Amino acid sequence: MSNRVYLCLAHMSETGEEQKYIQDAFDTNWVVPLGPNVKGFEDDLKAYIGGKEVVALCSGTAAVHLALLACGVGPGDEVLTQSFTFCASSHPITYLGATPVFIDSEPDTWNMDPKLTEEAIKDRIAKTGKKPKAIVVAYLYGMPGYIDELKEIADRYEIPLIEDAAEGLGSTYKGKVVGTFGRYGVLSFNGNKMITTSGGGALICPNKEAKEKIMWWATQARESYPYYQHEAIGYNYRLSNICAGIGRGQMTVLNNHLAHHRRIAEIYKQAFANVEGITFHDDIENMESNFWLSTILLDENLKVKGEDMAYAEAVHGAVGGAAGVVHEGGSVHTDCEPNRNVEAMRLALLVEGIESRPLWKPMHKQPVYKNAPAYVNGVSEALFKRGLCLPSGPMVSDDDVNRIIKIIKESIVL
Repeated sequence: MSNRVYLCLAHMSETGEEQKYIQDAFDTNWVVPLGPNVKGFEDDLKAYIGGKEVVALCSGTAAVHLALLACGVGPGDEVLTQSFTFCASSHPITYLGATPVFIDSEPDTWNMDPKLTEEAIKDRIAKTGKKPKAIVVAYLYGMPGYIDELKEIADRYEIPLIEDAAEGLGSTYKGKVVGTFGRYGVLSFNGNKMITTSGGGALICPNKEAKEKIMWWATQARESYPYYQHEAIGYNYRLSNICAGIGRGQMTVLNNHLAHHRRIAEIYKQAFANVEGITFHDDIENMESNFWLSTILLDENLKVKGEDMAYAEAVHGAVGGAAGVVHEGGSVHTDCEPNRNVEAMRLALLVEGIESRPLWKPMHKQPVYKNAPAYVNGVSEALFKRGLCLPSGPMVSDDDVNRIIKIIKESIVL
C-alpha cells in the first residue's frame, strides 16, 4: 500500500480515540445499532452543523432513501435530481417506485442549474398535471451549489429540497455548513469520505418529530407491543454502536482533515496556474469547498503522451479502490466517455501507482436511465469528457502531490 497513492482514503485518528470508543462498545456489549456511541456521534454531528437534529444511518444512500420517504415520495411520483453526481442520489428514487427527472449543471460549481430546475418544474406540471414531489441537489466533490437560488425556487413552488451533501461535510455556503439549508440533508461516512465510520451516513432532520419518524423507519418500523407488530414497511438502516465509535473518534480530526484537503488543493491550484490546457476547479464567491477531491479539466486540444493507446483494450474488474463486484463491460467504448487525453493521463498516473478517476458520468447518460426525463444544456457531458479527479485524501502527502504534479506535467506533449 505504501507504494501506491490512492484517490481518497480516510484513516484512523492519531489520538486513537476510535479504539477507545470501540473497546468500550465491546466491554459493555453494546455492539448493536443502538448504544452510547450512536447517540454520542449524533450529538457530535448536531453540534458541528449548528443544532439541527441528526440520525446516524448505515449509509448515505439510506439517508437519501429515508429523506425521500419523509417527503412523501411514492409510486408514480417524479423527483428532480442532479444528473452530474453519483448514482446514490437517484437510485433511491427508483426504490420508491418514482421517476427521477435529471437536471443538468451550471458551469461555475458544476451543480444543479437553477434556471433549468425551474424550467423543468414548469414543464413537468404542464406534461403531468402535478408538481415534482421533491428536489435532490448534490454538492459535487464538496463544492456547494447556488443554494439561495435553488431554495427560493423550491420554496416558491412548495417542493421540499433535499441536500445530498455526502461529499460535502465541512463545506460552507455563506459561512453556514451545507446540508442544513433544505428540509433534509444527507451525509456519508463511507471509507473514502472526509471522515469515515468504515461505512455509514446520517440524515439531518428539520426537527425532533421528523428525527423520531426517521429513526422509526430505520429500525424496521416496529409498533409498541411486547411482540413484533408492523403496520408500515421499515428498513434496517441504523448505524451500529461500533461504527459510531469510529465516527466519534473521527470527529476529533475532522478539522485536520479539512485543512489537509484544502492545503492539497492549494498546491494543485498553484502548480497548474500557468500550465496551458489545464484548469483547476476552485472555490466560488461565498462558497468554501472541502475539496473532498481536487479536480482538473484538460483542454480537448491538450496533447498527452500515449493517447493512441488510451482505449486500446477494455478494462477488466473494478477500477482503483472500487469495492464489490462489477460486471465485465465487454466493450472498450460507450456513447459518452472521457476524451482520449484524459484517459491517457489516467493511465500515465496508473503506471506510476497513482489512482485517479474521471469525473462522475452524468446520470442522464447512464443506460439504466435511458428513458428518464432529462433537462440538459451540455455542461455535465462536456465536463465529464474533460475532467480528472486527483488524489486528495488524508493519506496523500505533500510529496505525493508534488510527484503527481510532476508526472502530469511530464505527460504533456509540448
